[in-house]
Amino acid sequence: MSDQQLRKEAHDLDVTVWVGKHGIDSVVDETADQLDDAKLVKVKFLRAARGGTTTDDLAAELADAVNADLIETRGNTAVLH
Repeated sequence: MSDQQLRKEAHDLDVTVWVGKHGIDSVVDETADQLDDAKLVKVKFLRAARGGTTTDDLAAELADAVNADLIETRGNTAVLH
């Protein structure tokens, strides 16, 4: 599936993972489990998680941690495949 098709599919998905003040390490296992069950996972990065970094950087770091592809970041939300 192309990235464009995956973005279309992700459009109506609900956020199922929230990254807060405890950072990415606290959601790696949950995100990996959800990726095993579903093709796409939508992740929201709360203000406390972002601190001095960008959503794009955090999303790329989380994607690397769970061996997933980062499909898209929009605002403070990312889609992983």
